Amino acid sequence: MAEISYQKASCIYSGADKLAVDSLDLEIEDGEFVVLVGPSGSGKSTALRMLAGLEEIDDGNITINGKDMVGVPSKDRDIAMVFQNYALYPNKTVGENMGFALKMRGVDADERKRRVAEAAKVLDLTEYLDRKPGKLSGGQRQRVAMGRAIVREPQVFCMDEPLSNLDAKLRVQTRTQIAALQRRLGTTTVYVTHDQVEAMTMGDRVAVLKFGKLQQFSSPTELYDRPANAFVAGFIGSPAMNLFNARIVSGGVDIAGSTMELPRESLNLLASSGLDAVTVGLRPEQLELRRDGEGFDVTVELVEELGSESYVYARNSGSPITGLDGQPVTFVARSGGRAPAKLAESVTMRVNEGGVVHLFHPVTGERIGN
Repeated sequence: MAEISYQKASCIYSGADKLAVDSLDLEIEDGEFVVLVGPSGSGKSTALRMLAGLEEIDDGNITINGKDMVGVPSKDRDIAMVFQNYALYPNKTVGENMGFALKMRGVDADERKRRVAEAAKVLDLTEYLDRKPGKLSGGQRQRVAMGRAIVREPQVFCMDEPLSNLDAKLRVQTRTQIAALQRRLGTTTVYVTHDQVEAMTMGDRVAVLKFGKLQQFSSPTELYDRPANAFVAGFIGSPAMNLFNARIVSGGVDIAGSTMELPRESLNLLASSGLDAVTVGLRPEQLELRRDGEGFDVTVELVEELGSESYVYARNSGSPITGLDGQPVTFVARSGGRAPAKLAESVTMRVNEGGVVHLFHPVTGERIGN
């Protein structure tokens, strides 16, 4: 088990003019499951490879249990890596694949057999130990790759998008198994994914990266409830948070000619900021559709029926409300019932009672208030 510390760790690729990872600071606790998440090019995989010794640490340092890893070869870091590609030997059985690294390290046959049997039991692979990888499903192959890492009994697991090759249903099933397995083993784990749903459901804490810079490192609920900036607000959550620009008016903000009232605390923050406009964030569950004229007018463009709930996509009537990119915003509202509105229907939309309104600086994107 291990504590991991990224201390202003940076990496730049040869020929690049920007850092792939820029002064990353992370403190990962012993036995913690931490997820690095972000869009393509955010530096999450590079940060993981720096920890594993597969990329150079060009500035700053990374420590494991207080030991500086700068210049330490991968083989001496006691880390097991699980990749997106299973990388199994097709001519070896499951058991042989799982125990191969131990064999190369000179571990005796009895000890190898014991460790492989224990890992197979944990991963429900006991009955497949004598099969070749070609006779297994994608999920089973990924579990074999996990087993190969587990038998080494490392102090750190590094997982680089291990579920990307699986179909949607199997991905959900396997991510549950991985999370449960990590809780059982208690091994410090750093997991990389571009899927924010994976990040939210698996990690004890989640680090959100953008262009190599850390945006926020918090628990999943903290990321969802109190995003540090507009990028995190828009990235975390499915469907994404509604983000749009609005004029500050007396008592609140103007949305297409309708005033959305804000709490006194928010009004005081806006007054002290000196701003005349602000970026507003609303989660889909904070919006509701009305037919009594309250709120701002919208026209329904799409209704997604998901069985237990529905999502309504709509645009405001009149002058379009613009988002962070300057383009017209399509609002998303969640409804607990079915068929809350029909396609092309004109309704009104408003923040429901007790709904939380997030405010961000229109230029920097930083959160306004706590």
